[in-house]
Amino acid sequence: MDDKYVIGLDYGSDSARALVVGASSGKILATSVKYYPRWMQGLYCNPRANQWRQHPKDYLEVLESTVKEALSQCPPDVPAKVVGIAFDTTGSTPAFTDESGMPLAMRPEFEDNPNAMFILWKDHTAVKEAAEINEKCKANDVDYSQYEGGIYSAEWYWAKAIHVLREDPLVAEKAYSIVEHCEWLPAVLTGVKHAKDIVRSRCACGHKAMWHTQWGGLPPEEFLVKLDPRLKGFRARLFEQTETADKPVGKLCPEWAQRLGLSTDVVVAGGAYDCHMGAVGAAVTPHTLVRVIGTSTCDIMVASYEEMGKRLIHGICGQVDGSVIPGMVGLEAGQSAFGDVYAMFCRMLEFPLRQVLPATSLAGKLSADELQAVIDEATGRLIGDLTREAEKIPMEESTLIATDWVNGRRTPDANQLLKGTIAGLTLGTTAPQVFRALVEATAYGTKAIVDRFTQEGCRIDSIIGIGGIALKSPFVMQTMSDVLGMPIKVCHTDQACALGAAMFAATAAGVYPRVEDAIEAMNSGFSKEYQPDAARHEAYQHLYDKYVRLGRFTEQELF
Repeated sequence: MDDKYVIGLDYGSDSARALVVGASSGKILATSVKYYPRWMQGLYCNPRANQWRQHPKDYLEVLESTVKEALSQCPPDVPAKVVGIAFDTTGSTPAFTDESGMPLAMRPEFEDNPNAMFILWKDHTAVKEAAEINEKCKANDVDYSQYEGGIYSAEWYWAKAIHVLREDPLVAEKAYSIVEHCEWLPAVLTGVKHAKDIVRSRCACGHKAMWHTQWGGLPPEEFLVKLDPRLKGFRARLFEQTETADKPVGKLCPEWAQRLGLSTDVVVAGGAYDCHMGAVGAAVTPHTLVRVIGTSTCDIMVASYEEMGKRLIHGICGQVDGSVIPGMVGLEAGQSAFGDVYAMFCRMLEFPLRQVLPATSLAGKLSADELQAVIDEATGRLIGDLTREAEKIPMEESTLIATDWVNGRRTPDANQLLKGTIAGLTLGTTAPQVFRALVEATAYGTKAIVDRFTQEGCRIDSIIGIGGIALKSPFVMQTMSDVLGMPIKVCHTDQACALGAAMFAATAAGVYPRVEDAIEAMNSGFSKEYQPDAARHEAYQHLYDKYVRLGRFTEQELF
């Protein structure tokens, strides 16, 4: 029986979830999920401009509500036995702060200014700035992007910062520092009052902010000013050191202890990105690729110092000492869209339901509630019905080829300007055929990542899938296994990221001396393993070659 408990908080793109977990057994006592209220209203975002911003108040409101709700589901003695709490978040999701470390959007004069808010990972407004960073990194004596795959992305820290500084003079005037989402929440809970006292995340800064011990932390002031003169002075106000997430950043301050119903003895662990803590929650080991599959994917591996040596893995999202498991090098890759690819297609198919059906004469015979119920039921069935029909299509009739770049490409070789393509359409093409082609495209994108790792000398013996798609879509997972020609295990819990955060909380609180010990004791195991079909794998090898050729044409001729 557990006599100590920890709380793992996972902040995703749309919602946050809190898990109360037994520190000895890994048993999940309670879960609470809350959507960000302003985000769900579409506030501060402009999809056409690829602008995705989130208000810090959303994060604080769901923090309090999820933790309190989860604790309310537990036996009454549990809150007093909570010893640690940890966060994972999306990233790179930075915001400009004032001198106190508070995001500018928390100040009245900036409360409705999207540029003063957290810039979500998938915000692509900084494509131009990312291109400039790449150009200047390659022209410099030291390429400060070399540990981030050698290609800097519009989804990352400095590109977003420069874009906002250029776009918004008022924010530029008032901005004192920059904070990542995963750094800010631990600072809030521990009562940090100055930006300089925020404990900085090794995971976030190493993968996205070009931080590395080789050049003494962040790139030097003179290089940052070369990127943009508006960055002058920021380096001195930022940080020199970063910390791994297994270390405590402090204890709950009295205000938040009271708001959450916990003790001021609760240890707050360092923050990290969701995919990195998710890999820990999925019991990552060397030579294992963990795929965190959701709206996009993040692909995580760990490697020993001896195995990595001085090799640099080109075209991925970074290799950072301690970003996943302290004492090992964390490797990150990913796809900029996965579930979002399917969601895009479903939105197309929903057009007649949402726009045409309500205007028909038959719809006039229904009440507004009845009509909405019909629309909701139909849209809710789309993915399931498309999947059932797509599964029936023989491989020899799977003649469409698509790329998965509907939100640009993250790995290999980041390029956020790219757009998706579909080839092979005829007058007889059906919606299930298009859906199947899109599922195959996301599997081909997976293979491109696996191939890049193996080409660069990283051995992959097994693959683990986590997230809702991994648990709920056998068709997607079997297709991926067939394309890769590799078995794929699926993590038993659908909350692997929050469980990973709980493991870091237990380690920071001293329940375990190492993260590996927490993994051994608290992991959830696996619910299923997909085995590749040899005949389909051989057929997919030829189709994958077509995907590569279509991608090359798309990139070289259209963009």
